[in-house]
Amino acid sequence: MPKMKTKSSAKKRFQVTGSGKIKRKHAFKSHILTKKTKKQKRNLTKTAYVTKADQPNIKVQLCMK
Repeated sequence: MPKMKTKSSAKKRFQVTGSGKIKRKHAFKSHILTKKTKKQKRNLTKTAYVTKADQPNIKVQLCMK
């Protein structure tokens, strides 16, 4: 049986930390920024973690399971 390939889109979007959590970036930061407040844009810059419910699906895409 051939090796499983990682989804290219997933490997570009997610990064696994040393403790096993999956980091992600916030959405809504690419365009139409004039109507968003400074505080909103600043908070969207920070990285976030994938929720526990979504982790199994992303781990399959990253071929971690």
